Amino acid sequence: MEMIEKQKTIMAVGGHVGDAELTCGGVLASLSLKGYRVITVALTGGERGNPPHLTPEEYRIQKECEAEEFARLLNGQALVYPYVDGELPDNEEVRLRLCDDIRRYKPAAVMTHWKYSMHKDHELTHRIVKDAWFYAGLPGLRRTEDAWFARGPYYAQNWEDAEGFTPYLYMEVTKEGFELWNEAVSKHWFAVNSPSFPYKEYYSHLMRCNGCLARKEYAEAFTIDEDAKKLVLTEF
Repeated sequence: MEMIEKQKTIMAVGGHVGDAELTCGGVLASLSLKGYRVITVALTGGERGNPPHLTPEEYRIQKECEAEEFARLLNGQALVYPYVDGELPDNEEVRLRLCDDIRRYKPAAVMTHWKYSMHKDHELTHRIVKDAWFYAGLPGLRRTEDAWFARGPYYAQNWEDAEGFTPYLYMEVTKEGFELWNEAVSKHWFAVNSPSFPYKEYYSHLMRCNGCLARKEYAEAFTIDEDAKKLVLTEF
């Protein structure tokens, strides 16, 4: 019991099932192998990218199973909120729900989307996460769980969220983490079968390119808010 209580947690929040798994997945897999508990959160199912043989409703069921399978392989847990793809509400209900989950799972850090995107759900997710992260750490906001401060948010590199994104930090993806991610992300149908974009191939190569820049074999890139970019030195 003592070991479980001291286990570190990492949380990655995406607008749809599969977003966090692709953009943060290598880091999540690497951290899971180091003993972290991984929590993925999808604010919608992402069901409207359905293949021709499935209705959006049928695809949502499949997507939820894919999220659970990815998390299972990382010894983690997947949370999929009940909101519809493309209709994520911009309200306090979803912000407080995520606030409560941050307090409940107590992540050391939270990762999510960058603020600019071609997809409305991604941009809204960015704003929701920032507010929920703030609420979670606010002692004066009384909820079922006590206040919890997580580091971040850290914003992941994503081809759909590329406008204005400049990497600020790189996190290593270990070789074993890359292999685990490769297995886990293959459970997502769209990552390997999408006719519109080669998701798995793109993010595999991106990890290698970022690894070169970070002087590692693989890495994933993130940025943070401008007002958080502070270095404090006492001497050189």
